[in-house]
Amino acid sequence: MKDKITSFQVAQRAGVSQSAVSRVFTPGASVSKKTEAKVRAAATELGYRPNVLARAMVSGKSRIIGLVVAYLDNHFYPEALEKLSNALQARGYHVLVFMASQTAGNIDDVMAEILDYQVDGIVMASAAMSSDIASRCQQAGVPVVLFNRSQDIDGITSVTSDNIAGGRKAAEFLLAGGHERIAYVAGWEGASTQRDREAGFLAGLAAAGVVLFARAVGDYRTAEAQAAARALFDVAPAMRPDAVFVANDHMAFAVMDVIRFELGLRIPEDVSVVGYDDVPPAAWAAYNLTTVRQRANLMVEETVDALMAHIETPDTAAPRRVAIDGPLVVRGSARMPGARVQFDKDGT
Repeated sequence: MKDKITSFQVAQRAGVSQSAVSRVFTPGASVSKKTEAKVRAAATELGYRPNVLARAMVSGKSRIIGLVVAYLDNHFYPEALEKLSNALQARGYHVLVFMASQTAGNIDDVMAEILDYQVDGIVMASAAMSSDIASRCQQAGVPVVLFNRSQDIDGITSVTSDNIAGGRKAAEFLLAGGHERIAYVAGWEGASTQRDREAGFLAGLAAAGVVLFARAVGDYRTAEAQAAARALFDVAPAMRPDAVFVANDHMAFAVMDVIRFELGLRIPEDVSVVGYDDVPPAAWAAYNLTTVRQRANLMVEETVDALMAHIETPDTAAPRRVAIDGPLVVRGSARMPGARVQFDKDGT
């Protein structure tokens, strides 16, 4: 078995000090370009790789971020999580992904496991946490940022789209299109995204003196969304909604498929459909979905900035709730408003 190459051997080959080798392989450390080039050339020649675990033991920093994900069915999350991982890696951190279910007990078990890895911080995407595990993280000095979720827990930073404003925009657009029997397909009832989108939607209807015509729950899942569509639209024409706001695009696609291919209704001539997220398939000709855009790039940027602030300046970084406004992107799945009301087709 070949002996492991040490930093001392690299230093000798490069003609620099051992501390210089350490600085080259320490993210954020100061080192000249000339020294770095010599050290990396020597490391490549010798086949040297730094011992990240040993460095973590010395520095007290693992340079690891735990990323908790509850589900990946929604197209929004794979893309957003890729952006998150890339942004964290650009800051010199490694990402460990942990899968969890939406139940609080399961997530708490996963969170306890993450803390055993001595992570420097945690990002929770599409997941909620209990106040007990939040306290454990705070006691351990491990900052937590919620991505696309918010909770009423002191000391926790959250980054979401402005879901209330987005729901209101969906209501105003459908009302401007002259709809009178407006329905809503809800997501998972335990999610803040579902709660806030519905609250904004109902507020937008109420401001115009309109009450919700019908409601069904899709639970943010395909099969449940299909069942919700059947419950709402496989009824007598007088009882059928003429428009529906669906709490995310993932469910909206399932709803549209049932409306068109099972029930033989036309979109938007018979039913207008509006979603939320603006994931890539929303722009496909097959769906051409009018939807509220989640600005993933800005959400990721705010999440990483907040997490770094909590890690690097814990005494001065205050927890906050960030809600990023997103435009309504108008496509062909919903009836266009009358001439007196204008909406931007490109969502800008």
